[in-house]
Amino acid sequence: MIKVTSDVKTITQMTRDLPGPLAVVPTMGALHEGHLALIRRARQLVGPGGTVAISIFVNPIQFDRLSDLTNYPRPLKSDLALCEKEGVDLAFTPQKDFFYHSDHSVLVTESLLSKRLCGLSRPGHFDGVLTVVVKLFNLLQPTLAVFGDKDFQQIALIRRMVRDLNMPVKIVGHPTVREPDGLALSSRNIRLTPEHRKDAPRIQRSLSAASNLAVTGEQNPAAYLQCAKKHLLANAPEGFSIDYLELIDTKSMQAVSRVTRPAVLATACYYGEIRLIDHINIQDQ
Repeated sequence: MIKVTSDVKTITQMTRDLPGPLAVVPTMGALHEGHLALIRRARQLVGPGGTVAISIFVNPIQFDRLSDLTNYPRPLKSDLALCEKEGVDLAFTPQKDFFYHSDHSVLVTESLLSKRLCGLSRPGHFDGVLTVVVKLFNLLQPTLAVFGDKDFQQIALIRRMVRDLNMPVKIVGHPTVREPDGLALSSRNIRLTPEHRKDAPRIQRSLSAASNLAVTGEQNPAAYLQCAKKHLLANAPEGFSIDYLELIDTKSMQAVSRVTRPAVLATACYYGEIRLIDHINIQDQ
């Protein structure tokens, strides 16, 4: 039987009373198969005798657009039903007014890995992400936390934060989960129009087409970017636009001058107001 609480004051004691090890899966709700894969991975890691906890909280301080925050789906009842079905032991569903003090003034900021991609196009986003993750780690005190690799920049920042702040939490990534047509699962997908949903797999196809250049030994980043951009924009529907398209070093998150070591080709695209991200790993052949 799943335990559900929104009480910030008692959550630490609740987790202490549950058997360890404790794995937490931080989410903003609107759960889909990608989230369920994280829950299953968490259970695999802690075993039947451990505890799997999920947080469901639409974190206001990580949104850079008010409209995105306002329209973000919040199907809490169905989310909790999915959690119970998957055998989650504890669901933490804090309310904003009790999770953040009205005069809160401390944020966690990363100063290197967040300079490009989503960190550049969404000012303040990762300050909000890292701050909420620190709060969750402090309150739940997990042994490990499971995040999706789709948000690869986010998980890189969280790993850096855990390393630099000596936090006793193991960070586990899980491969991106996709629809049969290749679209990366996202809670925002349900807000796409039917036309845009049908077209959205172009993002993954475009990145894959560019990544094929690695087989030829291509080392010029411009070649990858031009190929991906060409496929992204070819016969794109009205309302489609590219927020960013970059080829960066896997470890430093900085732009590469030559593709001579593992890199990531990443993009964020808009369908109207709906922003979708995806990436693909580029390995030097």
